[in-house]
Amino acid sequence: LILLNPDTQSRSLCGLITSCVSCVSSGAAAGPRLNNNQLYKFSYTTEVLLDKPSGSKEGSAGYRISSDVHANLVWRDPSNKDDQLIQLVSNVRIEPVSDRPEKKNVLHGATTESILGKNNLDALTKPFFLHLKSGKTKAIYSYWAEPATIKNLKRGLASLLQLQLNTGKVIEHMNRCTVEYKAVKGQVTRTKILETCQTAEPGFTTHSKVNPKTHECFSVTVFTLDDGFIRSAVAEESHSVAVNTRSSTAAKVVSRQTLTLLGKESGPAEAAGKDVSAVVKSIDAKLAAVGIAAEKVKSECKGCPSLFEHWQAEQKQLEPTSLSKATAPRSFLALIQSIRKASKDEILKVLKSASKTSLPQVVDAVTSSQTPASLDAMLQFLNFTDAKGLVLQERFLYACGFASHPSERVLQALLDIYKGKIGSTDIKESVVIIMGALVHKLCLKGECDLPTVVQVKKMILEGPDSTKVESEVQMYLLALKNSLLPEAIPIFTKYAESEVGAYSTIALTALQRYDVGLMTSEVKRTVNRVYHQNLRIYEKNVRAAAADVILSSNPSYMEVKNLLLSIGHLPHEMNKYMLSKIQDIIRFNTPASKVMQQAMKDMISHNYDRFAKVGSSSAFSGFMAQSADMTSTYSLDILYSGSGILRRSNMNIYGASKGSVLHGLQVAIEAQGLESLIAATPDEGEEDLESFAGMSALLFDVQLRPVTFFKGYSDLMSKMFSMTGEPMNVVKGLILLSDHSEVIQLQSGLRASVEFQGGLAIDISGGMEISLWYRESKTSVNNRGALVVSGNVTVDMDFLKAGLEVSFETESSLDFITTVQFSEYPFLVCMQMDKTTFPVSERLTKYESLSSGKSVVSRKGRKFLIPGSEFPLHQENSNMCKRVFDSSW
Repeated sequence: LILLNPDTQSRSLCGLITSCVSCVSSGAAAGPRLNNNQLYKFSYTTEVLLDKPSGSKEGSAGYRISSDVHANLVWRDPSNKDDQLIQLVSNVRIEPVSDRPEKKNVLHGATTESILGKNNLDALTKPFFLHLKSGKTKAIYSYWAEPATIKNLKRGLASLLQLQLNTGKVIEHMNRCTVEYKAVKGQVTRTKILETCQTAEPGFTTHSKVNPKTHECFSVTVFTLDDGFIRSAVAEESHSVAVNTRSSTAAKVVSRQTLTLLGKESGPAEAAGKDVSAVVKSIDAKLAAVGIAAEKVKSECKGCPSLFEHWQAEQKQLEPTSLSKATAPRSFLALIQSIRKASKDEILKVLKSASKTSLPQVVDAVTSSQTPASLDAMLQFLNFTDAKGLVLQERFLYACGFASHPSERVLQALLDIYKGKIGSTDIKESVVIIMGALVHKLCLKGECDLPTVVQVKKMILEGPDSTKVESEVQMYLLALKNSLLPEAIPIFTKYAESEVGAYSTIALTALQRYDVGLMTSEVKRTVNRVYHQNLRIYEKNVRAAAADVILSSNPSYMEVKNLLLSIGHLPHEMNKYMLSKIQDIIRFNTPASKVMQQAMKDMISHNYDRFAKVGSSSAFSGFMAQSADMTSTYSLDILYSGSGILRRSNMNIYGASKGSVLHGLQVAIEAQGLESLIAATPDEGEEDLESFAGMSALLFDVQLRPVTFFKGYSDLMSKMFSMTGEPMNVVKGLILLSDHSEVIQLQSGLRASVEFQGGLAIDISGGMEISLWYRESKTSVNNRGALVVSGNVTVDMDFLKAGLEVSFETESSLDFITTVQFSEYPFLVCMQMDKTTFPVSERLTKYESLSSGKSVVSRKGRKFLIPGSEFPLHQENSNMCKRVFDSSW
């Protein structure tokens, strides 16, 4: 799955070209100096190319701007020869970046005037003025009425005269960067120091360890000098953007500039004047200092459909029947882009017009857009006092929890909802649980000290001890589990030893999510006390959770040895579970493998009596997929009661990329107090447990509200007689999995807009079915999903646009089914984890268009199938499955 990497700096680079003009004074020049009465003639070209990083046979999309540039000195400060006012005049030609057939050349038959328009062409060819002091740009004088695109192109040309002649580092405000100059005989090289660069439009990105974009770029300019005079200047800057988890979904922007001296001839004499401002006014009173940094450009989409029109075109793809197809997340991502440009009233119009079946998906899209208008629309549309609106309210809350770049305002909105009247207790719990997830994401952004974040942190940290209601305590503990606040560790340590099994389980599974460095000796002592039952008797699933924390927290030799020594003294099925867990750690080479092998050299710990325990509980890990970009693993842990009924089933899927790990999915099913159904004896410590079965899901590091199948004996009996075998939905909807947006201001004055998004349509359900007649139980976890990752890079000058789109799509299904036959002992258990054959498609689209509507589009793609399979588990399970299905009902 998708998703962006904090370890990889995302930087916007601008290429730098500068020129040195001959020094005429006896003093050393700080920067280029122009001679009086001379006109310098240059040829200048700048081109932009869009393609995949590896290139393609069809060639790049893009265009080239060529011009003849005349430069002359207008004024010089008599007391400082490095303080100069320079006039620049140029003509303009727009050309394709390479020779192309007529049908593939969008510029064929067009003139520069027909492309730019007369007003833009006149503005580009008007003279403008550069105030240069000691080789640095102090001001640019032009006309305020000119479009921002035109002024930016002039700034790009003006920057070519900004140059330091000596080796060293300087801050150049024109490019918002620190640059390094290296001067050797006849050559000067200028390199931008990337981490110092600032951008006027910072954009946003997903604060996830696995899902971000890798942003590789460089900017270097090489000047060749001849007898202290510029002969040529060649600059190149490059930006490559790729999805970390799939490097083939990538795009590259290359900008090249070349400045060549053609010659010089006699020119106008410099003007008289006290200072630059006076001289400029004497030339043209309408000239003004327009600023040296590039301006933001508002691009208008001419002829684009309104949000409502876009929704009408996409709504069929967002019906529930389409959620397992790639068309759903594709339409979802496109709709998000439209919503981000829409007003609150436009968004409300779509929400009110959507059908009952498509409305939950519209809520997903509107909430995932994360604009002030979309949040206002959702808060006005939803009525949290209405208990009947649970589905839409929860979809809104989950979309907030999965937000790619949440703001403090979203957290404040949820806090206001919590403080108000809420019609459903389930929604109240989800509000608090999701607030915990938002606290974590805001803290990742460095916003942990914002007033609302501080207020919510205080609320959830104090929450568990503020109430005696079991469901509310669990609610606050789950919120803290999502927040991953270091301050919550003492709270989890305390509740790990609770007499209430649900509190202990949440606390222990939360501790397992923290960085190992935060697991203090006090935490470890507490977790070991729980596992070894030093203070009280605990339920098996609590002890199993404690074992997981110990084994995942760099266990010491003695901790591992004590775990090994406990085997044989545990409840029957837990003996088998721990044995299987240890064997899996050694086989799968986890961090605890080495110390485990050391401890097993002791024959007291490692002997036949301990390692020959039988039972049906198990723990197994394996690889789902491995590639150069990402490794995906799964783990299945099953713990049974001594009577053969499921106690805990835990399925996990992890993704690892570039040294970071994402917990993509966890589905845990728990059952208790069911022994009375088959007249069996409960295990130690579980004699008085209330009948219960439920499911808890964690999706992309966000813990969701648990779902209850039944609670209490009467509820159990009514559910059993009405049980259809159909799984219960845990989470269903559309998720914005990764989200990256930025504007790269190129040195030439052009700007590249980068948008990378990943959308996921997901449907996770699970169920538990018990047949007393056949003395058989089945648990199932069904995962359906469709993933689309798309990237779009455009260079838009309003009158001419070039772009590149890359995308990756897939649809998949994963089922985990456990069948238990307890008609005999030892009972038979068969686990199955099946992946269906799924399609994968990749697309590459390049396009160029004119404001007249003429366009050229090039498309290329490939499709292939990845065969389905049944994921391997241990051989013992395979043998058991043969026996189960030979006698299956």
